[in-house]
Amino acid sequence: MFQQATALKLQDLPAQNHLLFCEHEPTYTLGKNGDMGNMLFIPEKVGAAFHTIDRGGDITFHGPGQLVVYPIFDLDNFGIGTARFVEILEEAVIHTLKHFGITSDRLPGAAGIWVNQYTFPKKVCAIGIKVSRHITMHGIAININTDLAWFSKIVPCGLQNKGVTSIAELTGKDYTFKEVENVFLEELKKLLS
Repeated sequence: MFQQATALKLQDLPAQNHLLFCEHEPTYTLGKNGDMGNMLFIPEKVGAAFHTIDRGGDITFHGPGQLVVYPIFDLDNFGIGTARFVEILEEAVIHTLKHFGITSDRLPGAAGIWVNQYTFPKKVCAIGIKVSRHITMHGIAININTDLAWFSKIVPCGLQNKGVTSIAELTGKDYTFKEVENVFLEELKKLLS
């Protein structure tokens, strides 16, 4: 995988950092400590790929309509540790969503960024990272106009009684990837400078 190769190179070239933006084909991923019981189907039967990967977290979906961001950073370049890095990613997403008129926040005991305007919290952005020798991998997935039906086939992130939402569902507007990407990038730059 490109992400892993880039992270390995970065261990030898610590002055460089990379930020990858992409949109995946329908794919379910299970983190290294995930529970297979949270997958409620056979991926191939619904037209999705499935991979067990080395990030934190449980099972999630990546696919069309979702902006996936992979920061491959040497945290030593920023003088921060893993906990602060996760906080920065969370803050950048919260500020990005605010730009689009969405009030969001962290939810104690549950990774990601959540909105609480429903009878139960709904996740609008998943976060799952891996840090090895101060080099980060994996990252965040912001639901822009994702088909939320994909999440009904899993217990998202292994969390019962919680839901998943998207920017489109929350605002009734169909923002482009570039619009969301540009705002997120600016917010992340501010927090890392």
